[in-house]
Amino acid sequence: MLPLRPTSRILTEFRGRIRIFGLLVLLVFTFLTYRLWTLQILQGQRYTVMSEHNRIRLERVPAVRGMVFDRKNRLLINSRPSFDVRYLADDSRDRETTLRRLAEMVDGDGERFLEAVHHSKGSKGVTLVRDVDWPSVVAVETHQPDLPGVYVSVRARRSYLTDQMTSHVLGYLGEINTRQLRRLRRRGYRRGDEIGQAGLEKRWEQHLAGRSGGEKVEVDATGRKVRVIDRHKATPGHNVVLTLDMDVQQVAYGALKGKEGAIVVLDVNTGAVLALVSTPAFDPNSFARGMTPGEWRQLAADSENPLHNRALQGHFPPGSTFKIVTALAGLQEGVISPDRTLFCGGSYKVGNRVLRDWKKNGHGHMNMHQALVQSCDVYFYQLAQRLGVDKIARYARRFGFGAPTGIDLDGESGGLVPDRAWKRRRFGQPWYPGETPLVAIGQGFLGVTPLQMASLLATVANGGTVYRPWFVKQVLSPEGEVMEEYGPVRSGTVDMKPGNLALVRRALFDVVHGRRGTGKRARSKIVDIAGKTGTAQIAEMRGEAVKSEDLPYVVRDHAWFVAYAPAEKPEIAVATLVEHGGHGGATAAPIAKKVIEAYFRSEGQEMEDHEVSTASTGGTPGG
Repeated sequence: MLPLRPTSRILTEFRGRIRIFGLLVLLVFTFLTYRLWTLQILQGQRYTVMSEHNRIRLERVPAVRGMVFDRKNRLLINSRPSFDVRYLADDSRDRETTLRRLAEMVDGDGERFLEAVHHSKGSKGVTLVRDVDWPSVVAVETHQPDLPGVYVSVRARRSYLTDQMTSHVLGYLGEINTRQLRRLRRRGYRRGDEIGQAGLEKRWEQHLAGRSGGEKVEVDATGRKVRVIDRHKATPGHNVVLTLDMDVQQVAYGALKGKEGAIVVLDVNTGAVLALVSTPAFDPNSFARGMTPGEWRQLAADSENPLHNRALQGHFPPGSTFKIVTALAGLQEGVISPDRTLFCGGSYKVGNRVLRDWKKNGHGHMNMHQALVQSCDVYFYQLAQRLGVDKIARYARRFGFGAPTGIDLDGESGGLVPDRAWKRRRFGQPWYPGETPLVAIGQGFLGVTPLQMASLLATVANGGTVYRPWFVKQVLSPEGEVMEEYGPVRSGTVDMKPGNLALVRRALFDVVHGRRGTGKRARSKIVDIAGKTGTAQIAEMRGEAVKSEDLPYVVRDHAWFVAYAPAEKPEIAVATLVEHGGHGGATAAPIAKKVIEAYFRSEGQEMEDHEVSTASTGGTPGG
């Protein structure tokens, strides 16, 4: 039997344990007191704000962008309801699990979601999927408790009703980038907003965008909206009415579909753009839905360059269509009279260089009228030597070549009008005599845009006034009130003697209606068309002439046809370019005819069928 320990010893051990326990209790209470003091005093304001943020949240409500109409009030761009899936990191603890679970529900990529959140740079929220379908919306809403931080937002998404047909005029939207955000933050733009990136959407952003509103909403612990406490309504953007005629635009796009080229149609008396087509084109709705990086890389790398607006950004030799300028320059300068004939034997020698005519055996003796109608190259080679390149360049610039027309679209090219001074600056070389004849027939260094060519024909048709092309007619409030209205703007005048202008216009009429005209395939039964064909070489062919269609596609000639109608009292001017299309008279002229006839049918003009007085007895593919 063990001996009993003394009472004093037991009490001593008990008191020791009591002190240790008391010390532990004191330490716990000290720690709790410190934490309470830290949370409530030192960091009280911070956690109060965070608590209030978890309960009350301010959400921006993007404005609905304005609608866009054509000249006959037909809707071109609208906005439709769209659902986006967004993620708020503050409402989610297990980011990776949540995002991978979400990817399964919306058929997405969990790794891409994680990367997007990682690169959101502390943003309050990031859009993971744009414009999701309804089954995905239902799946996300149904499994909301399993997706903390994920919510569905509703916004107005751009809807381009004409798809690719008007893509280069209307443009597209894209998410605002860092550079744009720095510039536009003061105007209320925020990261994640969509902004016009091209075309009308970009240049008229200030009118179309509207002003965003906001909501004060109560949310639960998972970030799910409970109720709206306060709302500040967004202000819709203004509506825009264009000068475009969709009947003409549709025919022009259909005629060029499957080809590379451009068509521009202008009102000769105002400069209003009635149609502007560039092909191949792109679908702006793909930008509105939200492109993946892979889709964007594929579009940007497309060898046919569908994002390139050939109508005003392309830089092309005009070929024989430029003979209109050379002819007027020669007549105005008095270096040749209308009846003076020059001989064409099929070639013309300048120094050691022999320049060929498109007609192998030549045209014989030609006056000005005949040379334009049959597009005789040798005639204009000789006229060029009498004029000199500087005079040709001076008249070209009077018609607007060598500088942008000023249309309200980005990226317009001014083209190139060469002269002696330009070559000296550019190459440090003198101008050689053999280069002037090439410029006179629209070759050599000369470069133009289809928009500039349409402007040239409009100027010839209206008697010498150069108008700045424009395509926005009105800006309307959401209630339909006219806020701004636009009209013709004169950018220059070309003084031409009436007799000289009349001679050239008669020749342009006979290009289409004459027995030997190169543009007979533009002849119409409902309206008289006057115009000029052009076949522009893009690669110099030495030795024997080779047919364009026998060459590799990338070096085939460009086909041009420029025209106005009606011939006696012009209303519209048209420039048609088919890249690598061969002869202008064979390829571009029939397309221009379709477009012109579409305009007069669209206007509802009663025009009786008529036969031209001069019978067609064959002709030439030249020009």
